[in-house]
Amino acid sequence: MKIKSQADFFSGVMFTTVGGAFAIGATTYTVGNGARMGPGYFPLMLGILLAILGVVIMFQAMVVETTDGDKIGKWAWKPLAFVLGANLAFGILLGGLPSIGLPAMGMIIAIYALTIISSMAGTQFKLRDVLVLSTILAAGSYVAFIWALKLQIQVWPTFISG
Repeated sequence: MKIKSQADFFSGVMFTTVGGAFAIGATTYTVGNGARMGPGYFPLMLGILLAILGVVIMFQAMVVETTDGDKIGKWAWKPLAFVLGANLAFGILLGGLPSIGLPAMGMIIAIYALTIISSMAGTQFKLRDVLVLSTILAAGSYVAFIWALKLQIQVWPTFISG
């Protein structure tokens, strides 16, 4: 059989690989059964479903005809770097980096940094729009995690909150 959609085929390969890895990894935990689920039950079922979905997508990519074969384009290095860098900055700002003496900056500053850095991955960057989005995300995160769920997350830097 010939691959008729490269993008779909390799997406299916990725889904099948990740799903299979999760399913195999889940077997190291107690799986249990449907009535008494163990800690490995949910990841096992989710991994199996993801692997099945990947197989279906791969099959569809080999059966359904596309006009240009849905070729895979070049790697988008700039967006990849900004999105990964934004997540790294969020983690460092949220928890700090004691090995180099960087204190935790708190959830609000980490969310602003995450939003600003990740928005630079796109083609259009408007600081006003990004700051509005950051404010909405920070307020929503505060309401959800601090107020509603009562999680113990540092909200502000220690030099502000004490």
